[in-house]
Amino acid sequence: MTALSFVAAATSRIRLLTSVLVLPHRHPLLAAKMLATVDVLSKGRLTVGVGIGWMAEEIALLGGPRFAERAQASDEYIAAFRALWTNDKPVQRGSYASFDKLLFAPKTSQKPHAPIWIGGEAKAARKRAGRLGNGWYPLAINPRYPLDTPALYADALKDVHDAAERAGRNPGEITGALLAISCRIGHEQEGRDGGRLAFTGSAQAIVDDIGRYRQHGLQHFLIGGDGHDLNGTVEMLEQFAAEVMAKLD
Repeated sequence: MTALSFVAAATSRIRLLTSVLVLPHRHPLLAAKMLATVDVLSKGRLTVGVGIGWMAEEIALLGGPRFAERAQASDEYIAAFRALWTNDKPVQRGSYASFDKLLFAPKTSQKPHAPIWIGGEAKAARKRAGRLGNGWYPLAINPRYPLDTPALYADALKDVHDAAERAGRNPGEITGALLAISCRIGHEQEGRDGGRLAFTGSAQAIVDDIGRYRQHGLQHFLIGGDGHDLNGTVEMLEQFAAEVMAKLD
């Protein structure tokens, strides 16, 4: 979040995304304050990507909840964010996030609050996105829960929508996103079935992949900007912008 505040000051249009904020790493009041501050400083450009974490040692080192209880704690943290960002007199009484009689400011610039995208590919993450998220933000190539075909993505997104309906929410208000960290123009990687891995290969093949996923509910496609050095990263992003983004409306 410190880095995001720097980026916010140096830009004016791009959205900022935590990718992802591991909820049990920070006290919910502290995290809510930091996130709201970034949203205000960026004039309402923050999207809050969150996850429950996977490394027990990290959560213990940072004084978080018991590892086995991180999912329940994370649900309370998300509820706390919304209460703190939207209510003049926020109150919550939970096992992991509890507060009353406090002044919390600033509120987020975005109303009712900055959108919260739920990361994760497993069934539990999909259900959490449906119950609590403004968006679902999975990884395309988790080996345990692959989303490397449009059909797999569509099936998983249906789980999100089904969970939203059970919670009395409108599934159409939940954003469908996807992080494709393996996306590469030019280098065609082999997929699980021996064919081309989605989002690798020629620019046109990647454009076509994105188009097929869009037909199944994808709204935001994200790539990893992980070149070997600064120049390599900039070149990769500029190539993606010129050869892929320019072909998408």
